[in-house]
Amino acid sequence: MATAQTAIDRRSLITGRLLNPDRVVAPPGGEIASILVQARPECLAAVEADILALAGCEIYGRDPKGKLVVVVDVPDAGRLGTILNTIALLPNVYSAALVFHAIDAASAGEQS
Repeated sequence: MATAQTAIDRRSLITGRLLNPDRVVAPPGGEIASILVQARPECLAAVEADILALAGCEIYGRDPKGKLVVVVDVPDAGRLGTILNTIALLPNVYSAALVFHAIDAASAGEQS
């Protein structure tokens, strides 16, 4: 028995135009990332306080020469981008670079 098939062209497949956004389901869990921040050394404590005030941010490492390693745990990639931009635009911050990123997908068979 023959079935009707829709022709799929390569460009539509690669660009994602074949996806139906109503059927895309985000995985449970969240986004985990590390951000390396370079700030003015004399203002490091103030920058650290500003970062700690952001939801989902922790300071993992600190160098008195003006470097901070920030660990971020947020629900989605959009929020991660917002956090990265917010940190980069803080006063006395020279740069903020994403150095690690992973999706923390909850186990499908996990029960509470």
